[in-house]
Amino acid sequence: MNQSFNFPTANDILAAAERIKPYAHRTPVLTCRSIDERVGARLYFKCENFQKVGAFKFRGACNAVMLLSEAEARRGAATHSSGNHAQALALAAQIRGVPAYIVMPENSPRVKIAAVEGYGAQIRFCKPTLTARETTLQEVVQETGATFIHPYNDLRVIAGQATAAKELLEEVESPDTLIVPVGGGGLLSGTALSCRYFSPGATVLAGEPAGADDAFRSLQAGRIIPSENPRTIADGLLTSLGENTFAIIREHVREILTVSEDSIIAAMRLIWERMKIVVEPSAAVPLGALLERPDQFRNQTIGMILSGGNVDLERLPW
Repeated sequence: MNQSFNFPTANDILAAAERIKPYAHRTPVLTCRSIDERVGARLYFKCENFQKVGAFKFRGACNAVMLLSEAEARRGAATHSSGNHAQALALAAQIRGVPAYIVMPENSPRVKIAAVEGYGAQIRFCKPTLTARETTLQEVVQETGATFIHPYNDLRVIAGQATAAKELLEEVESPDTLIVPVGGGGLLSGTALSCRYFSPGATVLAGEPAGADDAFRSLQAGRIIPSENPRTIADGLLTSLGENTFAIIREHVREILTVSEDSIIAAMRLIWERMKIVVEPSAAVPLGALLERPDQFRNQTIGMILSGGNVDLERLPW
């Protein structure tokens, strides 16, 4: 194992699980016979769409906020995010009773802005570019002294996200494969570490939209290739990998499978219709990968993390 980089350890993940236990939901693991028949495998769905703020992101944000020292906590936590991490950090800060400062692009969905405000965070708006987000965040951190908690490249966040797979592995004995979606790589790198420590026989894979396949290309090239003009309905998977997430993924993830938009929508619809639960497009990407490659997974036991359920009901893809 690459010792030049301090991956979260098994103890870090176990400690994160205890730390967030009073605040995060232990989400259910569901099965669906008709989907099993469709793909020819035994699937176990870890439902992070039922997590607080509607996504796995609460785990990592909660772990990071609870790890702040008393001095850091007084100055608060800060991040830039237009999506689930913004809400997750705002709620975690509210629970701990510390200030939260969120930089959001001015074109962020109104519903997400309202949710962040509802958790008591202070929002600073910026132009919808990464440069503007980072510059505005620097200003906020200089003004407030708040601690920046990165949406996915923070080791405390990765350890928190790893708790979802840890719980799944406690309920599904010796799975052949775990498959999760990949955007910035926080969930995937956390899942890969949990598998390495708690179920070393399992293979870890990721699903990624073909229209936003920077992680797939990064793994092929052996270096981070930034996401440029991604085009996909899976709006939670638009970000590029970070140095930390990429280092873990390169070492512990077998393969990243690209998925067409049609398959993402078909998988999302299948989950809604057959399992009667609401998932967002990003959460359906791993099932989309299975639908496209049934022969690769036939007769396997597969754990899958449904990453979130924050979907705009006015803009359903069907």
